[in-house]
Amino acid sequence: MGSFSVWHWIIVLVIVLLVFGTKKLRNIGADLGGAVKGFKDGMKPGEEKPADSASQIQSQNDGKTVDVQAKDVNRG
Repeated sequence: MGSFSVWHWIIVLVIVLLVFGTKKLRNIGADLGGAVKGFKDGMKPGEEKPADSASQIQSQNDGKTVDVQAKDVNRG
């Protein structure tokens, strides 16, 4: 009574597959795996990479014009 048998888990799996579909579950799994990998990479001690990411952003934006309008908001 306290735990589920193998048949209970199979039925739950089939219902989840019917509700979400295999494609959506695959996308959720890939997103979760990427998040875990990013977390592990972030927890590794060692070299800092902020300068590298800034240079990558700069190289991606070479030759592109960004039009931005700044607004002064008086919050007082």
